[in-house]
Amino acid sequence: MAGHSHAKNVMFRKSKSNKERSKLFSKLAREIIVASKMGLPDPDHNARLRQAVNAAKAQSMPKDNIERAIKKGQGGDAENYDEIRYEGYGPGGIALIVECLTDNRTRTVADVRAAFSKHGGVLGETGSVAFMFDRVGVIAYPLDKGSEDAMLETALDVGAEECVSGEEEHEFLTNPDDFTAVREALEARLGAPASSGIFFRPQNTVPVKDDVGETLVKLIEVLDDLDDVQRVTGNYELSDALMAKLED
Repeated sequence: MAGHSHAKNVMFRKSKSNKERSKLFSKLAREIIVASKMGLPDPDHNARLRQAVNAAKAQSMPKDNIERAIKKGQGGDAENYDEIRYEGYGPGGIALIVECLTDNRTRTVADVRAAFSKHGGVLGETGSVAFMFDRVGVIAYPLDKGSEDAMLETALDVGAEECVSGEEEHEFLTNPDDFTAVREALEARLGAPASSGIFFRPQNTVPVKDDVGETLVKLIEVLDDLDDVQRVTGNYELSDALMAKLED
C-alpha cells in the first residue's frame, strides 16, 4: 500500500462544475441520511455519521444541507437505502469495485452493467475482484501538520498501522476494526482530519497504457456520475503524462 496515493490511484475526479457539485452533495447527503437513520443524530455519538459529516465538510457542503440530511434520516419518511457492491473488470483487465447506496437495486445494476459494457468492461460476480483489495481505514491530514518522521511517530503512538506521506497529505492507515479509535486519538492530537473513511485499497496497482487509460477514466466518470454510486475503486495506475492531459 505504501507509496500509492489514495487520490491518484483510488479515485480520479476532475474539478467539479456547479452541476457536478450538486450531484456530489446529493451523494454526500445520502450517506448522511443512512448514517443518521442507523444511530443517534449527534456525530459525537455516531461514528458513521461523524465520518459522513466530515466528508461533507471536506467538500464544502453547506451546513444547512448537512443538518437537513441528519434530520431527514431521523424522520419516518426517509428513504430506505441498501448498500451494494458491484465488481468487474474495466478496459485492460483493470479490476474495479463500485460501491452504491440505492433504493432500487434493479435500476442500479442495470445502470452499472450498461456502463461497463459500453466502455469495454464486464461486470463480474461478487468476490470476482475483491480478493485483490484490502479494506483499509484512511485518515488524511495536510502536510503542514508535521514532518514525515513526526507523523510516523504519531502513527505508532495512536495505534495506526503506518503513515504514508505523499505530495499533498499524510495518510494514516489502520485496520477497519481500529478505525474509530485511531481517528479519535488523531483528532485529539491533530484536530479534525481533512478526510477519513474505510476504503477498498488495491494490494498492487497495474500501469495502464495511455489509450486504455483514457477509456478507463471515461468508464469511471460514467459510473461516478450515476446517482446511486458512492465510490469507484480500481487497481490502476495512470501515467503522469495522462494525468496531466486529463487535468488540463
